[in-house]
Amino acid sequence: HFENCICSELYPILCVLQDNGDDSHRIAQSPVVHVRGLCEAVVEADLVEALEKFGPICYVMMMPFKRQALVEFEMVESADKCVACGSSEAVYIAGQQAFFNYSTSKRITRPTNSDNPNSGNKVLLLSIQNPLYPITTDVLYTVCNPIGSVMRIVIFKRNGIQAMVEYPFCLCAQKAKAALNGADIYAGCCTLKIEYARPTRLNVIRNDNESWDYTKPYLVRRERGKGRQRQAILGEHPSSYGDNGYGSHCPLLPLPGNSRYKLSSHDIPEVVAYPLPQSSSYNHGSSSVAMVSGLHPAKMNCTRIFNLFCLYGNIEKVKFMKSVPGTALVEMGDEYAVDRAITHLNSIKVFGKRLNVCVSKQHAVIPSQVFELEDGSSSYKDFAMTRNNRFTSQGQASKNIIQPPSCVLHYYNVPPCISEDQLLRLCSEHDVPGFTKFKMFDAKPSSKTISGLLEFDSKTHAVEVLTVLNHYQIRIPNGSNPYTLKLCFSTSSHL
Repeated sequence: HFENCICSELYPILCVLQDNGDDSHRIAQSPVVHVRGLCEAVVEADLVEALEKFGPICYVMMMPFKRQALVEFEMVESADKCVACGSSEAVYIAGQQAFFNYSTSKRITRPTNSDNPNSGNKVLLLSIQNPLYPITTDVLYTVCNPIGSVMRIVIFKRNGIQAMVEYPFCLCAQKAKAALNGADIYAGCCTLKIEYARPTRLNVIRNDNESWDYTKPYLVRRERGKGRQRQAILGEHPSSYGDNGYGSHCPLLPLPGNSRYKLSSHDIPEVVAYPLPQSSSYNHGSSSVAMVSGLHPAKMNCTRIFNLFCLYGNIEKVKFMKSVPGTALVEMGDEYAVDRAITHLNSIKVFGKRLNVCVSKQHAVIPSQVFELEDGSSSYKDFAMTRNNRFTSQGQASKNIIQPPSCVLHYYNVPPCISEDQLLRLCSEHDVPGFTKFKMFDAKPSSKTISGLLEFDSKTHAVEVLTVLNHYQIRIPNGSNPYTLKLCFSTSSHL
């Protein structure tokens, strides 16, 4: 609910006053200022440093992937100065010119829902966006502890990957929020969005990859094989991905150079490096094969499983099990891809049936007992060489934003001649729900393809459309090669 509140607050895109003085873009005064045009590397502290000259700032909300932010001043007069200055002269944040206007909101919604605009908390809520690499207590401790002594960490999965980090004092949490809000843990991914959390203290019952109490080192660490562990998105540790074509691992984020964000600079390296484990230390008990049950017998096949699961990792092979109807084995690029698929696809509804996704005991898919599915297609298909896999290189993988299913789909690689009506007709022809809202992104005149967003009545409708139409071949008259329609879940919650 909190996430939805935030998104609804941010959706009005606010324009800066034009130089011609046109009043059509004027928005009512507000102590909250909308900031656009931020560089990728900007963090909350950069905004505070650049804008506190206009007056005291009581809250900042980062929107890293939009390169935007909301800044709430204590007084509306301070916001007036900020907007006026930005419209008359260049204001630079982290070395790049930014643009300002009033927000339509009078106050930024906080997770704590406190009436005190200056209220903070010693517990931070971290949302990790685009988590391509493992997020464990070790990783978060390495990132957060240099700024202040971390007491407890709890990682959980509700809307994607989130964590709570408890510091001993509010001042420590405030410094950590300023230094890390908007930063990437790894280059180009695992971006931190930080708010103050509701709880004032975390309760940790065991020390492991998903929770840790650093004040109680004696808490029993859960051993492998003692009960089923909750699946981590990317396994327990980052790996070099050397065998999978990803190249070397990315470094963790550089620590802020300014000493005001650190309680002590003693023995703190300029770049935090996370040690790579021995290969035998994390392969035990893991598998790159997922078992998927609850598949609709008439509407699901190998290709449609690929269309859905390829959003979370490379797909090598898919095989339906003859002995267990409605069940398939999906061999993915590595065990981390399987963990991502479990995190985001387990328990979703597709064609009226709820999927169950778990780790298989098998370590590879063997093409035995091949038979014909109800739709006439083969029960086994090898996707190792397909160009539609989206994680075949480090550069390609970093462009994927790992998102849970939502009611908004992002479409791209569509020929410019395709219209909204033609996309609706495509849905109708393939017996899937039509979208209710349509948005096309502005494209350069020289662009050979277009992209945009499609909003559906429900998350289930969006999932079914993606499952059926992802990688659909669009042919145009007199065109030599077809266009491959590509779909993924959007970071937007609605249009």
